[in-house]
This record gives sequence, C-alpha cells and structure tokens, in this order.
Amino acid sequence: MCALLGALIASAAHAVRIKDIASVTGVRSNQLVGYGLVVGLAGTGDKQGTEFTVQSLASVLGAMGIGVDAQAIQVKNVAAVMVTAELTAFARTGAVLDATVSSVGDATSLQGGTLVMTPLRGADGQIYALAQGSVSTGGFNVSGGSGSGAQKNHTTVGRLISGATVERELPFAIDHNRSFQLALREADFTTAMRVADAINKAVGSTVASPPDPGTVHVDVPPDRADSVVSFMAAIEAVEVEPDSVARVVLNERTGTIVIGADVRVSTVAIAHGSLSVAISAENDVSQPAPFAEGETTPVKNETIEVVEEDARLHVVPTSVTIDELVRGLNAMGVTPRDLISILQAIKASGAMSAELEIL
Repeated sequence: MCALLGALIASAAHAVRIKDIASVTGVRSNQLVGYGLVVGLAGTGDKQGTEFTVQSLASVLGAMGIGVDAQAIQVKNVAAVMVTAELTAFARTGAVLDATVSSVGDATSLQGGTLVMTPLRGADGQIYALAQGSVSTGGFNVSGGSGSGAQKNHTTVGRLISGATVERELPFAIDHNRSFQLALREADFTTAMRVADAINKAVGSTVASPPDPGTVHVDVPPDRADSVVSFMAAIEAVEVEPDSVARVVLNERTGTIVIGADVRVSTVAIAHGSLSVAISAENDVSQPAPFAEGETTPVKNETIEVVEEDARLHVVPTSVTIDELVRGLNAMGVTPRDLISILQAIKASGAMSAELEIL
C-alpha cells in the first residue's frame, strides 16, 4: 500500500517448522545475576559518597589479606556494577557466556574498566558461573574543564564478551525421557491439532495429542528410545501451517497499520471527507499621501479560505477480503491517520470480524 506510507499487510499463512512456533517444556534459559566491581577507570568511577562501593572494595581487599580503613579508600577509579547473564539449558561446565555489566552507583563511564571476579547466581541462590574480564562499552564519554564534552553510546553499561565461565550445569537430562511436551508460543486449538496431526503423519503412528490449546504431548516410540535427540530433531523439522485469530493492529502514534490476512468486512457504507481551513496573514504599511498630516501605520491583512472536500458514500460489499478492502480505501484517497479512524468506525459498527488492537 504505497498510499499508506508504511502500513503493513500481513501475508497469508504458510507452513513453518514446529521449532519456530513451539519449544520443549523445560528446555529454556535461566537468568543469572551478580554484584561486582569494575576497576581501572580513569577517574570516572563512583564518587566518594557512594558508601556501598567503598565497603565492597574494603571487603575485597580484606579477603586478599589487605587490611585497610574504609575511610581512606578513594573510589574514583572503581564502580559498583550489577552483572547479568543468560545460562542456556544445555550449557556445560567450562562453557563461556556473554554478560552485561551495568553501573549501580554514580559512575560516569565504565570505559576501559576491568570486572573483578564476580559470582553469578540463579534464582535458587546457587553459583552457576563466574564473570571476570575487560568491559567493552562501544563508545566514549569525554569532557573538558569548561563543562563541554562529547559522548557516544551509553557508557555506564558494557558487555563482557565470553567473560563468564559456567561452573555448574543445570540438572536437565533428555536421553532417558520417554515423552515430552511441546509448548506453543501462541496457544490456539486449531494450531495444536495441526501440530499433533503433522507429527503423527511424519512418524507414521499416533504419538502426539494436544491436552490443551497451548500444549502438545509427544510419546517417544519404542524403536527411537535410544535416539531421543535425533527423534526430537526430526519432530522440530516437521512443517505445519499455524492458525491465528483475525486481528487488526493500529499504532496511532506512528500511523502504522497491520491487518491480518483473515480479516473480513461485512456490507458497510463509508463516507470519507474533510474540512480544511487555511488562514494567511500579510503584513503591509499604510502610508499617508505627501504633505498630509497622517502617520505611517503597519497593517495586517488576513485571508481565510475554507475548503470542504466531497464526502461520498462508498459501499463495501459483503465479506470482502483484505486485499479488496485495501484497494477500495486507496481509491478513496485515505491517509494512514484517516484509515485508522475508518477501521475503528467499521469495528464499532459491527461490520468487521476481527480483533482491533490499538498500541
């Protein structure tokens, strides 16, 4: 739709792999978090009044056998940070992960800093990884003595590339499973039935059944009990055509419109027109005649022009497709903003068989 300046039309449904619309229950990533210190900053660390940074640095030095008075510590080259990472389901001991380092104090930049060894814990409080290494901010933040400066990107958040090492594995085994559950990312009765039917057809026996619209239960055949991984890989590659609810999504802030392929419109008459008022002002000067006793006076001449476009009723026939609706609305010369109002009015009249979602 060229006239819609970026409005998107969803294409018709097509077959996709099961791995793209579902995941195996229990096979998921886990979030890790830890508190640490970034050292080696060029005076861009936390200020002296940030007490938790001072206490943390004193504790680290004390654990290394260095007794120091917390009041005598200068922390301008040190920043307290939170370290977050994502532990994948089958990450093994010794594997490396990326981590994100975020300042929690009043440091102005983490550029050039090094994260001191930081344990990363899961929701159960157990340590699953250790993070340490150079922090990459991908930018800079410099300032002059007069208060001027320049900044590129967000320098109080950085990345630790391959800087976290897995120390504990997640207790998840799949080789001995005799069944598993597929969790659909979008729960739908029709899609669940299609997934089960496609798996049964691919395997050649009834091994899959949907207990609910968001889950498909799959039994591992006895002849595949010794190769569960390859069986699941074959299941993931099975293609199925997912179903979805007819939906129209409108974003009034940006004028973006996304219309699903299953949207249908019943018979409805649409009138489209607008009233525009243009007011222009021209500054002029009133000059008296020569030798007259008048005064030169500024004058503002205003012109008001009102234009009303023709608003004709256009009848949309019953059960038109989205392609026909778009062509008809384009013929009426509507803009994205106008189309949003028209679609809302069609929905309010009960002529549209679709959900209307406004962002």
